[in-house]
Amino acid sequence: MAKKQRTLHTCSECGYSSPKWLGRCPDCGSWGTLQEQAPVASASSSSARSGAVQLQALTPAQPATRITAIDAAASHSTPSGIGELDRVLGSGVVPGSVVLMAGEPGVGKSTLLLEVASRWAKQGGRTALYVTAEESAGQVRARAERTGALEDSLYLAAESNLEVIVGHVEQIKPSLLIVDSVQTMHAPGVEGVAGGVAQSRAVTAALTTLAKTTNLPILLVGHVTKDGNVAGPRVLEHLVDVVLNFEGDRQSSLRMLRGIKNRFGATDEVGCFEQTADGIREVPDPSGLFLSHRGRTPDGSAVTVAMDGVRPILAEVQALTVAPVNKSPRRVVTGLDANRVPMVLAVLQARCNEATNDKDAYVATVGGVRITETATDLAVALATWSSLHERPLPAKTVVVGEVGLAGELRRVPNLGRRLQEAARLGYTRAIVPAGERVTIEGMRVTQAGTLREAIEVLGG
Repeated sequence: MAKKQRTLHTCSECGYSSPKWLGRCPDCGSWGTLQEQAPVASASSSSARSGAVQLQALTPAQPATRITAIDAAASHSTPSGIGELDRVLGSGVVPGSVVLMAGEPGVGKSTLLLEVASRWAKQGGRTALYVTAEESAGQVRARAERTGALEDSLYLAAESNLEVIVGHVEQIKPSLLIVDSVQTMHAPGVEGVAGGVAQSRAVTAALTTLAKTTNLPILLVGHVTKDGNVAGPRVLEHLVDVVLNFEGDRQSSLRMLRGIKNRFGATDEVGCFEQTADGIREVPDPSGLFLSHRGRTPDGSAVTVAMDGVRPILAEVQALTVAPVNKSPRRVVTGLDANRVPMVLAVLQARCNEATNDKDAYVATVGGVRITETATDLAVALATWSSLHERPLPAKTVVVGEVGLAGELRRVPNLGRRLQEAARLGYTRAIVPAGERVTIEGMRVTQAGTLREAIEVLGG
């Protein structure tokens, strides 16, 4: 008698299988991701019991090709017309690649990709197809007119049916396809609603196949969850070639484009943009954006050089110390590590006899930049010292260093690249940890072994 077929429930996030449904996946811990799969017949033959698998050879449609005979020009990237995007992608858009750009609602993903389509179509002999399912054609046209993205070679389609989109591609034959967004597309013949696990996976797989078979580069817009991760099953990130995260604070005009996955380049490059009334513009020099307002050096301010990926960015750290309103002094941190700043203030009191424990301390970065690396510890400490004594730091001075619990200054990576960026912007003096042998033309580099020595260098 044939054995009864058994049903499996498979996790859409990690692939874990269970004979019964579970609310939470025991492997990856995701909730509501186990879905029922088609019944699998139990093996009953002797070959199946022994683990042997019977395979039938099929004649391939195309024979395997020697790797040396493959045309390398077919994989050369093409500039998109936006330098900051090309920086993050590697050197441009690769034919047949699929790029997934994720970000929070309202951060400017659609505006940026509409600008990409316009710049692409502006170059001779190129056509771009922009498909939107979240807006009407009139809304996209109005935004393109406002941002100056109107081009004759830019085609627009307000459609959510995947098969109709493929029909547009066959009719127009564009050299770039932008889909906004993958969670709003619907694949006929696949169960589930648009944006669900099955639909999102089917749409992304079909578009990836379209890109590989036609050598058409495709840019996809993706939503994010409340945790900041790409919405939908994790298989989406595995299917595409590049995953980008477009992030920014609603209270700031600064936008950062970061690479999470990139099969054609590094993932430590960062693209900088600024949201304006006329759209999104590139910021090739973000250090100038953060320091453009500086005139006379105020007290409670210190300039440091942070590394965002491989890109050095000058940032200003400000500190304000006042008499506490309540019995318990407050520590308010903006743009920095909220756990590390109180530690630096404690070291400043314990090792340098600076009275920070009986003051309210407000420490923040300027311009909306977020810094999490420890190389800004010295800037936090000296800005707080400057506020306590109401003495501004010397003009055109940058400070870089990590502060240890014993008050020692520790080395930071890429110090030479940091100081070169500071010297390019006109800074003539730097205070760095001892042991760093860096020589920068036109800059006086002072070494300090401890936080107390750094304060003494400033005349404290």
